[in-house]
Amino acid sequence: MTSSVISADGTRIGFEVRGVGPGLILLHGGTADRTRWAQVAPILAERFTLYLVDRRGRGLSGDGPEAAYTIEREAEDLLAVAEAAAGANGLVHLLGHSYGALITLETLPRGGPFDRVVLYEPPFRTNGLAVFPSGVLDTMAERLAADDRDGVLAAFFRGAIGLDEAAVDAQRRTPMWPARLAAAHTIVREGRVADTYRPRPELSRLTVPVRFLLGTDSPEYVRAATRAAHRTVPGSDILDLPGQAHMAMDTIPEKFAGVVTDFLLS
Repeated sequence: MTSSVISADGTRIGFEVRGVGPGLILLHGGTADRTRWAQVAPILAERFTLYLVDRRGRGLSGDGPEAAYTIEREAEDLLAVAEAAAGANGLVHLLGHSYGALITLETLPRGGPFDRVVLYEPPFRTNGLAVFPSGVLDTMAERLAADDRDGVLAAFFRGAIGLDEAAVDAQRRTPMWPARLAAAHTIVREGRVADTYRPRPELSRLTVPVRFLLGTDSPEYVRAATRAAHRTVPGSDILDLPGQAHMAMDTIPEKFAGVVTDFLLS
């Protein structure tokens, strides 16, 4: 079943609903849509009612003017979905990956009906460790202006994720690649936010239970950002995923779902 809500700026935000159990919003990262969770969603749906969001600019959702884009608009989107997804107890769980985790960090100080939250590697600049190497965002912007969506994605995976050419080619052969191409126009604007983002000081007053997930093989900038976010959120814990990088929901879906479920239902 699909549904939608209207965000504060009038943008329609769509989502897919499936599964049984307590509500769980899944908020994907950049270069993706709700199908990002294809490997792990069927497992989580055995224990949760999933709300698989298409973030603004892709899939089931609309978009505002490009010049008006901010992460604050995405926080408003998430709050609108959360209010719709809150169960009989008035609460809903949340799992955010990458830029979706960054949006969650922006959203939580605003309140909302959030019960327990899992954040997998929110990306932002820390201690001189940039999300993108120098010039990569400009290269992506140039390729986007030329409507070279494949080039935008290739530059993203090489620059931000650290994949070599063989690994980028492997990504091209995955079922997710068409969805990534369709979302390519959102990458540069989100990348510029991530590279300048600073977590809100209000996170230090957060009372929602939060667990951070961190791949031991992930790029150092995202490892540093995840540790910094963990230090900012009181009472949060951080769990390493041995041998994993930024895509554990694909590489170890059963274990990934188990780690998420154990925390949310504990």
